[in-house]
Amino acid sequence: MKVAIATKRLDEVAADAVVAGLYADEKTLPDALARFDRAAGGQVRRVLEAERFKAKVGEVTHLHANGRRIVVAGLGPRAETTAEVLRRAAAAALRRARDLGARSVAAEVLGDRLPARERAQALAEGAVLGTYGFEQYKHEKADRAVTDLTVTEPDARRAREVADGVQRGETFGRATALARDLVNTPARDLSPAALARAAVRLARERRLAIRVFDRAACRRLGMGAFLGVASGSAEPPRFIHLRYTPDGRTVGRASRRIALIGKGITFDSGGLDLKTSEGMLRMKYDMSGAAAVLGVMGALPALRPGVEVHGLIAATENMPSGSAIRPGDVLRAMNGTTIEVGNTDAEGRLTLADALCYAVRRVAPDEIVDVATLTGACVVALGPLCAGLLASDQPLAGRLLRAAERAGELVWQLPLIDEYKEHLKSEVADLNNVGPRGGGAITAGLFLKEFAGATPWAHLDIAGPAFTEKDLPLAPKGATGVAVRTLLTYLTTE
Repeated sequence: MKVAIATKRLDEVAADAVVAGLYADEKTLPDALARFDRAAGGQVRRVLEAERFKAKVGEVTHLHANGRRIVVAGLGPRAETTAEVLRRAAAAALRRARDLGARSVAAEVLGDRLPARERAQALAEGAVLGTYGFEQYKHEKADRAVTDLTVTEPDARRAREVADGVQRGETFGRATALARDLVNTPARDLSPAALARAAVRLARERRLAIRVFDRAACRRLGMGAFLGVASGSAEPPRFIHLRYTPDGRTVGRASRRIALIGKGITFDSGGLDLKTSEGMLRMKYDMSGAAAVLGVMGALPALRPGVEVHGLIAATENMPSGSAIRPGDVLRAMNGTTIEVGNTDAEGRLTLADALCYAVRRVAPDEIVDVATLTGACVVALGPLCAGLLASDQPLAGRLLRAAERAGELVWQLPLIDEYKEHLKSEVADLNNVGPRGGGAITAGLFLKEFAGATPWAHLDIAGPAFTEKDLPLAPKGATGVAVRTLLTYLTTE
């Protein structure tokens, strides 16, 4: 979908469909709808009254008036306007226009309560996210799609502000769509090597620095935990290091240096502690953290934040075979810590352990954020829509929570209870990779914290919201691309 800006009124733009917003419980039509209503002799108001349109958030209706196809998006009560309300309204309206067969759509910058830039960003984000589809493997593809979106802003004084917001929203939306595409791709076609090739292509297109380490290079680095997980798969592992440096600055001269780490298990069978067939069905999604990091890294050159960002991914499959790690085996991480394998299905934390060690030793960041589909315990605690946050540094946690709120993504902070570290004790090694069932998301966080050292660190457990089994306001069934917009907001907010 191409997005353009027009310094015109909505009724002055030619398009297959136009989108206008309407607040709930207001008797006076907003300017755009009022113009259409006058041109159609009051037909707009009559249709809205006949349908008893309440203008609830996400509610849409459409009508034909004076030769125009008009989609009306409900915005809810004016006093309760948020960016998320506008995203959902835009998503619902663009889907309705698409389903009506419109290929070109013109939309006003919805609402009037928030700054124009914020509203324009929400409109563009909602439009891109709400019309996303994954059809690469379908012989018969949908014949209805919006190909052109024109955002109208008649006030030339606000045009630049609106254009900036639209560009930011489109960038956020496309970064999320990239993450969704990667997660939705079957594991057969997205091996660790294929994921590394995708990262190389992204780096070439966006002019990012990249280095990819093969098994031998990882062995020289001492990544015994990561390679232990990889030992059961016929697919060779890859460790990926992407770097974004702000324009005009040399490495290490940015105001902050951030390491983003994404869990990159391209398929998780559970290893020798094999999952059930039901538990294994969606395990192509176990690289959702890696996909989020790639989506973020690809968006940074367009957003141009003043921070240096390193994207790290330890990519492998977790498979059962004669060479796979066994329960009771002891692995040695890059920092020398020994880990007893209490369960081969707790593999993500093993790969992340070495990625954290690499970040501390090779990147020396000011902050580390890892994102991973790590524990079913987090899903039990917070359900399928909310990610869990654990952090060693409260100011970092606060920035991430504020970023998630602005991005419209649900994140809840869980405590790092030091006493629970007792659950990770091993009789034969420094640590065990699992603890008891209760508090599993917390013990997993405590395990990771050991490898972050003194560096401020935060962990986003996205096991619940990374994949949805039903359509959501901003995502169809499948991968959601969760955490991309939160991380982009965090990185671009000073």
